[in-house]
Amino acid sequence: MALTQRAVVLAAGRGSRLLALTEDRPKCLVEVQGRPILDWTIDALRAAGMTDIALVGGYRREMLKGLADELLENPRWQSTNMVRSLACASARLRESPIVVSYSDILYHPDHVRALCATEAAIAITYDTCWRSLWDERFDDPGLDAESFAESGGWLHEIGGRAPDLDAVLGQFMGLLRITPAGWRQIEAVVDSMTAADVDRLDMTGLLSRLLADGCRVAAVPVAGRWCEIDSESDLALADTRANAGDWPHDWRRSAW
Repeated sequence: MALTQRAVVLAAGRGSRLLALTEDRPKCLVEVQGRPILDWTIDALRAAGMTDIALVGGYRREMLKGLADELLENPRWQSTNMVRSLACASARLRESPIVVSYSDILYHPDHVRALCATEAAIAITYDTCWRSLWDERFDDPGLDAESFAESGGWLHEIGGRAPDLDAVLGQFMGLLRITPAGWRQIEAVVDSMTAADVDRLDMTGLLSRLLADGCRVAAVPVAGRWCEIDSESDLALADTRANAGDWPHDWRRSAW
């Protein structure tokens, strides 16, 4: 199995649901416990062995200079979705296995290590303890939760409506590992779509399309120790958890 030491963080979006907090900075530079979200992300990736980290910027991209080993750009960030940002790192994805991370999530480095332990061409992590986090984040978790099913470590379904929450095995976290062979599969799927459809394609939509085309995606389970910052209430929840000692990045001072 090829050693994974490279990562790409997708940081092109503004994060409009954070309202005034992103008027003067990208979403990934909003602070949690006095440090930008991106600092926590890069710390976790470095702790998991990533020695070469690239950022894909867009909104206020100039503020990301010098924060990682390379700064890429999605010049069409306003009119495209996550898959177009991922494609901005295509040169890297063709060269070696890459850990791909959203830039608005906080997670323990063990989750990255678990992801890198798989030999699959495409792999994702999913949280088996998702329900407790969703119950804290949403008045009605069913409005945000997506369908998720796996069997034998392989993804079977993702990204649809989830009317029966008890049947949802987990939630995708925004962490992936893609090998060059996996990227070739992704490029084949994307090339079969219209440009307009690709512009709108988010990551769960891509994963669903891969499954429909017969591609195999490994599903790596983790249990909690992460959170997502998608709104002002998420930001407040992250601070509350930190103050209570329930913090995904406290691995430096805990027995996690």
